[in-house]
Amino acid sequence: MSTFLFDQIIFGPVKSRRLGVSLGVNLLPTDSKVCSFDCIYCECGWTPKKREQKAVLPKRELVRQKMEEKLTAMIGNDEWPDVITFAGNGEPTLHPEFEGIIDDTIELRNRLTPNARIAVLSNATMLHKASVIRALRKIEDNIQKLDSGIEETIRRIDCPNLNFKLKEVVENLKLFQGKVIVQTLFLRGTFQNEIIDNTTEAELTEWLKLLAEIGPSQVMIYTIERDTPADGLEKVKVEDLEKIALRVREIGFEVQVSG
Repeated sequence: MSTFLFDQIIFGPVKSRRLGVSLGVNLLPTDSKVCSFDCIYCECGWTPKKREQKAVLPKRELVRQKMEEKLTAMIGNDEWPDVITFAGNGEPTLHPEFEGIIDDTIELRNRLTPNARIAVLSNATMLHKASVIRALRKIEDNIQKLDSGIEETIRRIDCPNLNFKLKEVVENLKLFQGKVIVQTLFLRGTFQNEIIDNTTEAELTEWLKLLAEIGPSQVMIYTIERDTPADGLEKVKVEDLEKIALRVREIGFEVQVSG
């Protein structure tokens, strides 16, 4: 299926299913994806396996300049973002200047749009870096991916690099001491002649165990909305997501459902 890339450093604002009026920030190239995952459902398509040239990421100074210009223009048009969201063409915490960029964003937000939250959508693979942990502790919406409680399933759905270890990711998520939002995309279907389904009882049992261990402030559950690079994948019905959400609430966590 067709997928798309964000062609600007600052994009939107867009209406987010989970976050409201969101001004997007893309810290990756505008012409290719850079990520430590290669999710079979990613709207940005497949992660390149090889590159003719090293990917060029936008400099901290340019990100700050573009963000200030966009926020100033929005204010002039009486547009006010609910949230400034780091997402874009891959994993934002891969940027070597991530912590400094977060510091700049906080300063701009406080000065220009003080009611806006700052959110980061991350796959939790860079939490071994102290600078990433520090940066994420400074923001309001620290949103980290956990698509399964079973490592084999994560490898089939998210296709992480070879260094991925679920146990280490969980230990890193616990470092936030509850100041973290866990997001999980549920899907069904087939990929490479294998059944894909992270909604089974076995899957949910292990996933719920990890939620209890991590102790997030909130859990976001959602499903496929846009085209995916892999064929054969299916959305999960809202009523099924609500049944999963009920089980999360039963163990004491707030849940947001996006169908």
